[in-house]
Amino acid sequence: MKKKIIVLFILIAQIATVCAQNYKFGKVSKEELEEKFHPLDSTADASYLYKYRRSYFNYSDTQGFQLITEIHQRIKIYTKEGFEYATKSINYYNPDSGERESVNSIKGYTFYLKNGKVEKEKLSKDGIFQEKINEYNSRKKITMSKITEGCVLELKYTIVSPYPTSIEDVEFQKSIPIKKLKSQIEFPEYYTFKTIAKGYYSVPMTNTSKGSKIGNTNFRTEIFNFEDENIPALKNNEAYVANINNYRGGVKFELAQTNFISIGGDFKNYSNSWETVSKQIFKSTSFGSELDKSSYYKDDLEKILANNTTDQDKIGAIFEFVKSQVKWNGFYGKYAEKGVRAAYKENTGNVADINLMLTSMLRSAGLEANPVLVSSRGNGVPLFPTLNGFDYVISIVQFPDNSYVLLDATELYSLPNVLPVRALNWDGRIVTKDGTSSWVKLSSTKHAIEDNMMMVKISDDLIVEGLIRTKYENLNALNFRKNYNHIKEEELIKDYEENNNIETEEFKILNQEDIYKDIVRNVKFSSEDLIEQIGNKLYIEPNLFLTKRENPFKLAERKYPVDFATAWRDINRVSIEIPEGYTVEKLPESFAIALPNNLGVFKYQVSQNGNKVKSLSILEFNSAMIPSEYYAYLKDFYSKLVKKQTEKIVLIKS
Repeated sequence: MKKKIIVLFILIAQIATVCAQNYKFGKVSKEELEEKFHPLDSTADASYLYKYRRSYFNYSDTQGFQLITEIHQRIKIYTKEGFEYATKSINYYNPDSGERESVNSIKGYTFYLKNGKVEKEKLSKDGIFQEKINEYNSRKKITMSKITEGCVLELKYTIVSPYPTSIEDVEFQKSIPIKKLKSQIEFPEYYTFKTIAKGYYSVPMTNTSKGSKIGNTNFRTEIFNFEDENIPALKNNEAYVANINNYRGGVKFELAQTNFISIGGDFKNYSNSWETVSKQIFKSTSFGSELDKSSYYKDDLEKILANNTTDQDKIGAIFEFVKSQVKWNGFYGKYAEKGVRAAYKENTGNVADINLMLTSMLRSAGLEANPVLVSSRGNGVPLFPTLNGFDYVISIVQFPDNSYVLLDATELYSLPNVLPVRALNWDGRIVTKDGTSSWVKLSSTKHAIEDNMMMVKISDDLIVEGLIRTKYENLNALNFRKNYNHIKEEELIKDYEENNNIETEEFKILNQEDIYKDIVRNVKFSSEDLIEQIGNKLYIEPNLFLTKRENPFKLAERKYPVDFATAWRDINRVSIEIPEGYTVEKLPESFAIALPNNLGVFKYQVSQNGNKVKSLSILEFNSAMIPSEYYAYLKDFYSKLVKKQTEKIVLIKS
């Protein structure tokens, strides 16, 4: 009891220190440097002692309103693993031509203790780098020096943007805890923003206003304040998370209207429903107008249609033509970047250039084709109607029987109704020719399949020798081609051997380029490490190196869903020839378990057939998303699966 009281007093003292902390830049205390671990999260490798942000509008006669964002961060490093926080990357819009953002007024210090005294190392110019990411974006990279366990980093900088209608989200949570948060957003009365909460952690907000003046013009400035202390981390340390930032607490600021009538300008309303969002995007010259352009592909389309007369043939031929004609430049976007004509001529374009072109060609071929607005996985889940809710566009062809085909020509290895993972994020919004819209589910009805068939025998010296044939179907085939087609065979073999603790004698992959066939991998292998011998008994896992030995779900509670991206199925069929002189003493019992609401099932069977032991393992999930309320069931499901698959066949010497 006495020990608990002492610990409690230490925690109270540490929290009291936070409350009385001086957050003025450059005023780091000895107490902050002496702190050995975060008082409320001893597992934290680092923490924000102070996280400050102020965004406000500034006016100049030459540039109008600009958005100024001031950042001040103080970070405590507890462990060597926390050293990564000594490097800061700031991405900003910096096109080759036109208005650009800037990052300036960068100041930083590393504070540390030397002989019991507080010392500091100033951030030098050599620690600040600028990188050009592409023709539109750049990055300022800041690297602090003199990093040690226990040090404190302090950094200030300012971002100036000529785009005041786009306010970056206020972030409450990060991957490390925050001891003190303060964020302030200010904007003039000419702009109205909606505030939209995101994630599972909220911070109290206060809304005030103040008088402001430009020349002889008086106006009100709205001020939103967010302050909190001891905010827990939301770490990205669990499997199957599309984008952890979707679930970290924060607030989005979405432009609702601009009103400059009082100063001689106009009034404009922005989106307030998904229908108006879709119509506003459709009316853009970089969206709807691009669909009407067709002369640039007319001759090529005539050649395609001369040899393809059925709807399915037309879809396949046009889809493959666009994929080969225009290469994706890596940029997302719901609006055409170059314009479809230029993209067609230059053989490169962004997502919208390519898929609006595809939609237009499908329409010209007499098909009921429309664009589908999508929020990519990196963009988050669009829970509320916002223009920024969509950052991607694909194509849909609909048929009279209510069936449809989804297409994304930016991905070389995609198939009809098999979209790349980046586009699989809840639902998309179909936008028709008159601008009306409706939702469509993006996840495929086809399971992503991995089907393994393995046959092995055991030599007299207990070496396992065998053949394994693996077939990948649907999204698994797409991902395999995307991840491995560019890698040399010797590297693939090396990785396969290391991952499975085997040696390969033959290794062959079929259909790597023929995307309308399943990927098939045939491997002849041997291994000395798949059998355990104790006395006169042999112990063997029925699935050998296909065994799942670890539960990927470890949290006590998970508030966000498990996102598989697609329904999937793993099938393992293994046949083990019993070596001469041995008989079966014990086999694992058959087992089956299911998740509620037909979300998933695991079936497992091991049996003897003559001189062979055969196992069949089927793991299947019938939904791309497992809601958080089923997490406890899923965690238990996997625990039982792992326990069952790691049970051994026991062979005894006759």
